[in-house]
Amino acid sequence: MPSSHSSLCSSVSTAVAMQQGLGSPLFAICVCFSVIVMYDAMGIRRHAGLQAEVLNVVAAELLEGHPKAERKLKEVLGHTPRQVYAGLLLGILVGLLFPVAPY
Repeated sequence: MPSSHSSLCSSVSTAVAMQQGLGSPLFAICVCFSVIVMYDAMGIRRHAGLQAEVLNVVAAELLEGHPKAERKLKEVLGHTPRQVYAGLLLGILVGLLFPVAPY
C-alpha cells in the first residue's frame, strides 16, 4: 500500500512546480516539507512500530497474568521505504495528470 502522506506531499509539490516553476520559493518549501514527511513516515514512525513489537514481547513475559498484559501497543506504524517510494511516484503521477487551474 503506497504511503498516502507521501502521495499528498509529492502531488502538491508537483502541482506547485507546474504552476510556479522549479525555482520558486514555494516549490522549495513544498520539497522540504515533503522530505520531512517522508522521512518521518519511513524512519521515525517505522522505528516506533519496531520498538512497540519488542515492548509487547517484553510486557507479555514480565506481566504474565496481570490485567495490563492484555493491552498491546500498536505495532503497525510508519511505512517501508518501498511504500514511501510508491507514494512518491503516485503523487507525482497525480500531480501531472490533474493540472491545477491558475489562480
